[in-house]
Amino acid sequence: MRIPGERIKRTRLVQSEKYVVAVEVEMVIPVDDPTEPCYEAETVQFLREVKEHAERGDLDWLTTRGKVYAAVGAA
Repeated sequence: MRIPGERIKRTRLVQSEKYVVAVEVEMVIPVDDPTEPCYEAETVQFLREVKEHAERGDLDWLTTRGKVYAAVGAA
């Protein structure tokens, strides 16, 4: 179900122990409550999938969905 309202693109960061993945998602400013943008169910599911793939270290999948940053150990 699509929420009626204005759609905007935002970059969200999804963090795992080894990686941070920057993905662009669509948010909706609902007509009923324009005070804050929200996610639709499909976007929430996509962010969960990104988190799961980041935790598994699936770089091939991640790099097709966003920009991947690797964590480095402290000196």
